Amino acid sequence: MSTQVLTYIFVGLSFAVYIGIAIWSRARSTNEFYVAGGGVHPIANGMATAADWMSAASFISMAGIIAFAGYDGSMYLMGWTGGYVLLALLLAPYLRKFGQFTVPDFIGERYYSKVARVVAVICLIVISFTYVAGQMRGVGVVFSRFLDIPINMGVIVGMGIVFFYAVLGGMKGITYTQVAQYCVLIFAYMVPAIYISILITGNPVPQLGLGAEVADGSGLTVLQKLDQTLVDLGFERYTENKKSMTDIFAITLALMVGTAGLPHVIVRFFTVPKVSDARKSAGFALIFIALLYTTAPAVGAFARINFIETVNETSYAAADDQAVTPAWVKSWEGIGLIGWIDKNRDGKIQYRAGAPFTGKPVFSGETGASGERSVSNTPTDNANEVYIDRDIMVLANPEIANLPGWVVALVAAGGIAAALSTAAGLLLVISTSISHDLLKKTLRPDISDREELWAARGAAMVAIVIAGYLGINPPGFVAQVVALAFGLAASSLFPAILMGIFHKGMNRDGAIAGMLAGLLFTVCYIVYFKSPWFGATNSAEHWLFGISPEGIGSIGMAINFVVALTVAQFTKAAPPEIRDLVDDIRMPDSAGVAHREQA
Repeated sequence: MSTQVLTYIFVGLSFAVYIGIAIWSRARSTNEFYVAGGGVHPIANGMATAADWMSAASFISMAGIIAFAGYDGSMYLMGWTGGYVLLALLLAPYLRKFGQFTVPDFIGERYYSKVARVVAVICLIVISFTYVAGQMRGVGVVFSRFLDIPINMGVIVGMGIVFFYAVLGGMKGITYTQVAQYCVLIFAYMVPAIYISILITGNPVPQLGLGAEVADGSGLTVLQKLDQTLVDLGFERYTENKKSMTDIFAITLALMVGTAGLPHVIVRFFTVPKVSDARKSAGFALIFIALLYTTAPAVGAFARINFIETVNETSYAAADDQAVTPAWVKSWEGIGLIGWIDKNRDGKIQYRAGAPFTGKPVFSGETGASGERSVSNTPTDNANEVYIDRDIMVLANPEIANLPGWVVALVAAGGIAAALSTAAGLLLVISTSISHDLLKKTLRPDISDREELWAARGAAMVAIVIAGYLGINPPGFVAQVVALAFGLAASSLFPAILMGIFHKGMNRDGAIAGMLAGLLFTVCYIVYFKSPWFGATNSAEHWLFGISPEGIGSIGMAINFVVALTVAQFTKAAPPEIRDLVDDIRMPDSAGVAHREQA
């Protein structure tokens, strides 16, 4: 059976499971639509949280980043996993005890203000739409490559699947669908990692294989071989950091606090019955997440080794002057995610340090004199002849390593599961914030439960259409969409949530001013350096304090705290009942009851 047929079968079966779960678990009330009725088991919620949190960025992109960044890629591992621990220990139990449906709900009640609620909704929508654009684009890329359809059509198909189970099932449907998606994505990630670890090192445990000797008789470990090979090709050592420590620290911090401020992850802790269950589900989620995150460094290193061995110095010109590149290269070059040009016309492909083109290759579909696809970009003056988009490394890994067709098909299903699970969670928090926080709590407080449910479904439909549009027509800085989303969450929602739990003196005016200041600063900085509108030079000498746009959320967070605390000092203090509310949130249940009785 061909790989293409296997891919159709695997992806089709996974879709059938998702749709079946959506029908079985369809929401019949706003409580089920918003928080799955609050009765999800901690283990199931842990799986759903892991799937919700591990987006296409984790499944598709992270190992690719590590493969090419080496040591510097570790900041993504530290930032995202550290951020989840921060969320699980510092925020989740208290938010669950507060007992509201959404993050804007918490901010609106804690800061006794409809304006604060609306500002939080704006922050949430900006964060979520920014994040979901990358997820939908990831779905389109996977569909385009493995199902042989255009990227835009892949986005539309993904929209249809998410539309069905998100609109019909709400949080209840999404929760149990995400349990299934976690099983698919983790199996799809681990199987090729184990396969390739055995092929390269003979060790079936990828985490151990990363430090093992390469099974080629050289006596070198995986990292030693990478260091030696890359230096020989003109690159810096794989294990050497290239970025400044200031920027690494800023990016890691932004990713950590951004993770802790992501609304689609926070809302997962509202779906369990008790505060203790929130803590348990956080622990289970950390275990489930660790399976992928401890494997990613090995996947990245193995992928870089296999990439170099299958591409560098590969002959391509056949007798009939047609391209004879590795099969996996031909599979991906048609959608513009890998490209090459024979600069010295020696009939071989050289992979060296430096960019092969003045910009990202844009394929014309024609063939050059030596058989390679011609590109509209002018080659740069270096020896490198290969361009590769790092986002394809995990998806292409089984093909690069010549694994069986069923493994390739499995990875396709896993990539789609990772992107759809996060997209569904993001779209749900968007629809919930509109129907519950804007409509029910602000504009139409007398709306019935049934009307609110239909409003939530309508908002979800509109959000899916907008998300699909962003996936088909991504902004100019979509490559940095994850950094932007995390930076926005770090600079806007995280400080307001943290101070809302741990600082009784924080008032309405301070929280609103802080969120707006942090949000505006971070948006302006990233748009200035990442968008094509300003033409700003995105290099370290132009950055504020040497901090890249990926890490600027840490400065935005600091601005949020400073502005909020300053404004709070010169405005009316929070009412006594709000201070009591903060005490109640932070006290154990029995102590909280006694405190309320005394009051």
